Amino acid sequence: MKERISVTLDKEIADMLDSLTKKRKFRNKSHVVEMAIEELNRVENE
Repeated sequence: MKERISVTLDKEIADMLDSLTKKRKFRNKSHVVEMAIEELNRVENE
């Protein structure tokens, strides 16, 4: 189940998010954020 949230980002970070969405094979911005958080969680739990 997905949960809708809202975030506020610096313009620079928002631009990076847009760029990643366009350049890579991410479905959308939410997909980028999910993958980034999963990776951060993995690294933090090593």
